[in-house]
Amino acid sequence: MLLETERIAYEQKRGRVSSGELLQLVINDEQFAWLHRISELVVQIDVMLAADEPISLEDVENLNADARVLITPSEAGNVFARKYYTALQCEPDVVLAHAEVSELLASK
Repeated sequence: MLLETERIAYEQKRGRVSSGELLQLVINDEQFAWLHRISELVVQIDVMLAADEPISLEDVENLNADARVLITPSEAGNVFARKYYTALQCEPDVVLAHAEVSELLASK
């Protein structure tokens, strides 16, 4: 949802982009750089799940804490927090997804 929100903002300024172009933008364009933090979290989860050793409770708790910090919106926070705050103000779907993720992270 955040990617789609950023894509719409990009396309409003610069015109439509294909999926391939969007991938290159996400990787290389400064406008999409703030989304890298989410990608990094997803990679962390993938690596943890693919590892041969069992996942410890401490690893899960640390990942949960990292995710909770990441999805804390703020008007005055870092770039991610500010952009995330803006997305929550503008997109009802982002609000719904945020509520779902927040609920999952809060559950034990």
